[in-house]
Amino acid sequence: MAAGIKRAHGETERHARLKRLAFLWAQAQGYSACAMEVSLPKCRYRADVAAYRLTAKRSGSTAIFECKQALCDLRRDNCQSDAARQRLETICQRRQLLESRLRAHYPSLRNGDSLFPEFDLPDFAVIGHRGYARILRELRALHNRLYDCTKFDKLLRYRCANLYFLVLPEDLFRDSEIPVSWGALVEADGALKLVRKPSWHKTTAECHVRLLHRIAMAGTRVINRELEITFDEIVARSRDRAVRRSVGQGE
Repeated sequence: MAAGIKRAHGETERHARLKRLAFLWAQAQGYSACAMEVSLPKCRYRADVAAYRLTAKRSGSTAIFECKQALCDLRRDNCQSDAARQRLETICQRRQLLESRLRAHYPSLRNGDSLFPEFDLPDFAVIGHRGYARILRELRALHNRLYDCTKFDKLLRYRCANLYFLVLPEDLFRDSEIPVSWGALVEADGALKLVRKPSWHKTTAECHVRLLHRIAMAGTRVINRELEITFDEIVARSRDRAVRRSVGQGE
């Protein structure tokens, strides 16, 4: 592991490596504000990595990265239903086939939301294609049956960010295992490769500010640990300041 990256309590070296790669990948894509172990607004979850990128056209864009190091982590408390898993594989293949046909028939669907053209994703929702909408509904239902995906589902429902990525080792990636609307970054040769693009989710400027604030808080915690600044020391300094202020007002 690279120097300067410390593992959290109970964290494996593999998981810490995935977090570091996600942290590096985000900055390479223009996300200049990044932090690890970020407590997310509006929910009880914590993101492995959260990132913010300033853009000229809007109030910025945000991304959340979740690192999974093993299938037991990705499929936590799933029902292990062989029939449901086979159905998931079939529906996933149908989705890929339908998307390829829709791209051919609607070449102007790229939404232009990404800073980089190669990350632009066709917005199939604007077509109103009933068959495609039905496939997405069934995919979500199957994922909820197979996996304990309440975290992934709630992050989307609460609009915590614009983009969501799963970060996985190469041997762990299966397209059917990736939740709908999430992207997939796969580790290969010491770097991450985007193998599935995420969908863009609209959020408000307030959500951007709140997540950016949480990123800043997480960064401050890291610096406090490095400088050995404790909470008690901060409280003591705050009390000293309050005393000086009261004395000044009394004069």
